[in-house]
Amino acid sequence: MKPAGQNVGTLTRADIAEAMHWRVGLSRAEGQHMVDQILDRMSDALAAGENVKISSFGTFLLLDKAERLGRNPKTGKEATVSARRVVTFRPSQGLRDQVSRPAAE
Repeated sequence: MKPAGQNVGTLTRADIAEAMHWRVGLSRAEGQHMVDQILDRMSDALAAGENVKISSFGTFLLLDKAERLGRNPKTGKEATVSARRVVTFRPSQGLRDQVSRPAAE
């Protein structure tokens, strides 16, 4: 895994599968399959209108945004922004605490 506290990039599916390979003993292919299955299940639940709660991590919430009047930042011209559903993430208190801790040096 990447060193903590350093701006070294982005955690990817492949990184998670690799961690599962080393920490759990799954093959790389099995780890990738498991990651894909978990993310597919989460995506399916959100698409079906369900929120996704992962204990000690956080909750992915669906919000319905109403149609509103917006402005094109390039031209300044007003435009209607259509109603849409968006996914937001609300971290658990444990995750907030972990993220806000100073990095160990």
